[in-house]
Amino acid sequence: MGLADDVAFARWWAEQRDRHAPRGRRLVEAELRQRGVPREVIEQLRGDEIAEPAFPDEQLPQSEAERARVALERHLRGRPLPTDPKSLQRIGMFLVRRGFDPETVRSTIRGFAGETMDDGLPDDGG
Repeated sequence: MGLADDVAFARWWAEQRDRHAPRGRRLVEAELRQRGVPREVIEQLRGDEIAEPAFPDEQLPQSEAERARVALERHLRGRPLPTDPKSLQRIGMFLVRRGFDPETVRSTIRGFAGETMDDGLPDDGG
């Protein structure tokens, strides 16, 4: 009857995250596990292509890097990216807490700043 379609729920949840509060795939998967979605469904969602958005005119981020950039833009709310290492580290940790891996965080911050910098962000292990 389709009353408890875990795949549809997982797709809907991921789309809502992309639309309203972009998170890394790791955090979205953790949220789905907390809501009782079976591991097989999460793996299927991970393997599927990004589903068509409910509103075709709306552009949702398609890649992890795009999601991180949207999350950073929303976090900064139009303010410029700070240049001091401590502030950059805080912003990096904000993105890591949102489920983005450290390498994605580094490349997003570097891309947002428009230059390569030694930003003092945590290594892959931390």
